[in-house]
Amino acid sequence: MLLAERHESERLRQIIKELQRHRFGRKAESLPEEQMLLGLEDVQQVAACTEASQDATARAERARKRRNNRGALPAHLPRIEVVVDIEDKTCPCCRGDLHQIGEDKSERLDLVPAQFRVVVTRLRGGDQGETPLFADETTVPVLDPGRGRTKTGQLWAYAADDRPWGGLDPPGIAYVYAPDRKAERLFSHLAGFKGVLQVDGYNAYPKLAERGEVELAFCWVHMRRNFYELATAGPAPIASEALKHIAAFYAIEKEIRGRSAEERRLVRQQKSRPLADAFEAWLRAKLALISQKIKLAEAIRYALSRWQGLTRFIDDGRIELDNNTVERSIRGIKLSRKNALFAGSDGGAEHWAVVATLVETCKVNDVDPLAYLTDVLTRIVNGHPNRDIDQLLPWAFRAQALKAVA
Repeated sequence: MLLAERHESERLRQIIKELQRHRFGRKAESLPEEQMLLGLEDVQQVAACTEASQDATARAERARKRRNNRGALPAHLPRIEVVVDIEDKTCPCCRGDLHQIGEDKSERLDLVPAQFRVVVTRLRGGDQGETPLFADETTVPVLDPGRGRTKTGQLWAYAADDRPWGGLDPPGIAYVYAPDRKAERLFSHLAGFKGVLQVDGYNAYPKLAERGEVELAFCWVHMRRNFYELATAGPAPIASEALKHIAAFYAIEKEIRGRSAEERRLVRQQKSRPLADAFEAWLRAKLALISQKIKLAEAIRYALSRWQGLTRFIDDGRIELDNNTVERSIRGIKLSRKNALFAGSDGGAEHWAVVATLVETCKVNDVDPLAYLTDVLTRIVNGHPNRDIDQLLPWAFRAQALKAVA
């Protein structure tokens, strides 16, 4: 490379001298114009060869860098290892075990096309009811293009979890979007359901119970919250005493968690029933002694007006004391609601509900949502048959993963 450049420079200096003689020298020393052009053409060829050589060197360097960079995909991307190995590791000669003498490793970026579908699950109950359901709802902001701002939609959440009483069915959570909070939405979602529905104090649930197919079990946490707010605001002996009564019920529940539904019912009949009768009498007595316009009276009336639903757990070991099962699942929705700001439309909010259903059901089944969604979308793209849709549910994914480990 250096020799070529040196030769080119020397040749240019010679041409310059010849040009000077041609322009300023004696006529006898002048060069014909054709000869000058031939000299310049020779230099141009040398320069072109040099540039071509430099370009080839640069291309070779870029190719070398590309080869060195193969496999260096971003470290933050999840890795899925696929091991390609021989099936029979027995030596055909000595019938001993073959030994691994090396391996080739490569990485490639994998993009899985996504396809979302809505799986509609209708909950049907017999005369005795299926598993009790937990129900709750939360708001979601939805873009309202016609008005230039967001409107308030509703995500209704329904959960089932048999684990506290040793049930064998896997837990699950379903979210359904609705543009409002009208009771008709609840009627539509639970059409055909018969059994126990565990809820908070929203007045749409009693309207559902009036139809005669649903029995309500009210949440003790919501009832307790009214007394707790009074007790923490300042001296409130009656509210503090109410909290002690409630704590006694939770102490019993802690002892029987995980036992069979029948065992829980028997213990509650023996221990919780007397506590409930005493607590109800105490509440009525205190209500008669205080002003009916103060917050404490409102807290007591809230409990007494829902007493049948609050104490329904005593006669049914499948019922929980509170609605925390579905309340916990909604926390993730509230967090994502802050991050996402709003849904782009009612349709977008419906998609939000579908994804939330899958993600939260994964969580309660101890399944990694990302791993699950990657597996399911891959199967769908590869033509998973509709008749085997049950194999795509989160608890089926968990069972398959455990089987693979075993």
